[in-house]
Amino acid sequence: MKPYNKSLSLFLIPLLFSCHQTAKKEEVKAARDTVSVAESSKEISNSSPADAKTIMERPEIPVLCYHQIRDWKASDSKRAHDDIIPPANFRAHMKMLADSGYHTILPDQLHAYLTYGAKLPAKPIMITFDDTDLDQYTVGAAELKKYGFKGVFFIMTVSIGRPRYMSKAQIKELSDEGNVIASHTWNHKNFAQFTEEDWKIQIDEPTRTLEKLTGKKVEYFAYPYGVFKASSLSRLKEHGFKAAFILSTPRDEVNPIYTIRRIIDPGHYTAKNLYNSLQKSFNKKKVKAFSAKEVSSSRL
Repeated sequence: MKPYNKSLSLFLIPLLFSCHQTAKKEEVKAARDTVSVAESSKEISNSSPADAKTIMERPEIPVLCYHQIRDWKASDSKRAHDDIIPPANFRAHMKMLADSGYHTILPDQLHAYLTYGAKLPAKPIMITFDDTDLDQYTVGAAELKKYGFKGVFFIMTVSIGRPRYMSKAQIKELSDEGNVIASHTWNHKNFAQFTEEDWKIQIDEPTRTLEKLTGKKVEYFAYPYGVFKASSLSRLKEHGFKAAFILSTPRDEVNPIYTIRRIIDPGHYTAKNLYNSLQKSFNKKKVKAFSAKEVSSSRL
């Protein structure tokens, strides 16, 4: 037998230490996720749903909205520059969120927080995408994955499989990877103009399409153009939705859970612009979050 190779052992020791440290980081992350789910479930089981006034008084959680992620064209209007964010800017903005300590949350977590006061991770934020554009998959989802972020994709079902839009397989992949697939109507019809037939065409049929595609319940909705009709909000619950999202306009005080605010991240913003906007655009009273001690104790 050959003598033990000391140089090999010196190489293996730091490698094994690195693997051990990586494993520990994964354990802590898993513990944090487990605590979040367990604590939220416990709080919900011991609580009654909050009334509208209580929901309105809770500190708002920042929610970002994106549409197209591509470079501007000469034919794009100045207004379009708000809705279209160049890939380089999007990447810089996601890096800023990660570097600033933000943690993405998903609609079930936000719903539990608003309705039952469930805890959220430190510096929570939700990242949402409207309209099914292909670049949300090729650029958006890829960039989220780089930082361990998850997103919410509001799908306009008429667009599925069309040129420059996501395919069924891509939407299913996003769902399988832990992102949330939600509804954005069939063909982007203004919610305030719905007829009785539209509740079937724009709401029920897209829900069935997406549930069949993902194998998961579809329980969240985003209004096209951010426009809603107050007298119709309660019907969303009747059609299976737990919450719905507008844009930056004021919430409905009777049904605030169906008018959760989002802001568009304008394409011309720098990362610093976005950071400052997040501080100013949402009611920022202190949100109860998980502490490092709670995460650590969950592993004992």
